[in-house]
Amino acid sequence: MTAQPPVPAPTGTAGRTPAWADAGLVSGEAVELDVRAARLGSRVLALLLDIVAQAVLTVLLAILLSALAAQLLPSGLVDGAFFEGLATVFLVFALVGYPVLFERFCHGRTPGKMAVGLRVVSADGGPVGLRQSLTRALVGVAVEWPGLVLPLLSWVAGVTVMLTDRRGRRLGDLVAGTMVVHTRTAQSWRPAPMIIPPLVGWAVTLDLTRMDDALALAVRQYLTRAHGFAEPSRTRLAQGLWSEVAAVTSPPPPRGVPEPLLLAAVLAERNRRGALRLRRTRAVNAGLWPELNPAPQLTPAPRLTPASTASPASTPAAVRPSVPAARTGPPTLG
Repeated sequence: MTAQPPVPAPTGTAGRTPAWADAGLVSGEAVELDVRAARLGSRVLALLLDIVAQAVLTVLLAILLSALAAQLLPSGLVDGAFFEGLATVFLVFALVGYPVLFERFCHGRTPGKMAVGLRVVSADGGPVGLRQSLTRALVGVAVEWPGLVLPLLSWVAGVTVMLTDRRGRRLGDLVAGTMVVHTRTAQSWRPAPMIIPPLVGWAVTLDLTRMDDALALAVRQYLTRAHGFAEPSRTRLAQGLWSEVAAVTSPPPPRGVPEPLLLAAVLAERNRRGALRLRRTRAVNAGLWPELNPAPQLTPAPRLTPASTASPASTPAAVRPSVPAARTGPPTLG
């Protein structure tokens, strides 16, 4: 009885996590997630947007509650001490209640984080809890921002921790067991590969009448996402798609050509024929009803003099069909 040989590690960019996915989050199925950890720049931008939102919200609440207090409470209670206590409540709400409430009810996102595309999650990738949000907010007020305890020294310490941490976490994240990640991927859209010149002659002779839109969409999705698949799954998927395409197309392709190149040739030829049919249809419609597609006038039309103006009776009858008028009433039954 012999042991199974070890499975070789996948090579190439398709067999490993992208370089930008540095959060190190692993799902419950032991799959590493393609998530980026938020760094100092994006988090400072989100903080600045949140500061503006906090200031606007605090001013609006102060104006509203002050007006209500002046009208509903006795005049003896509304004095300078009352407004000082109200300002303290507003300050606590802006610095602590604002991030806690938004992170609790908006899935770890404040308005600033929503705009930048960030989210607070637990260190294991789960949703952030109320206790974690409260801990982050209290540590941020006391040590980081505004830093009520040794402001300048705590600011330097907070920036140093964020720059040296592998996940870009701040002191509040380390204490609460959370981290901030990007919710938008860094992958750019890739177009489908074009047909190679040796396959042009074969692609022109293809019979694509039995190839439906669903199969063409599956081929396009594979070609645009094949760079993210690992071997041997990428090759098996290409072979399976080509077997479906070969069953509804003819003639057979040249021998020795890889399946991804054949799929790209079939899709490119199908797109070329579709674009050609669309141009022909538009040309026919423009010839029958030019009112639907008026041609742009490059030069101003010459003015007609009375001598050159023809009478309406001498105008030849149009040979093209007129644009059907829109029916306004209910259809009549014949």
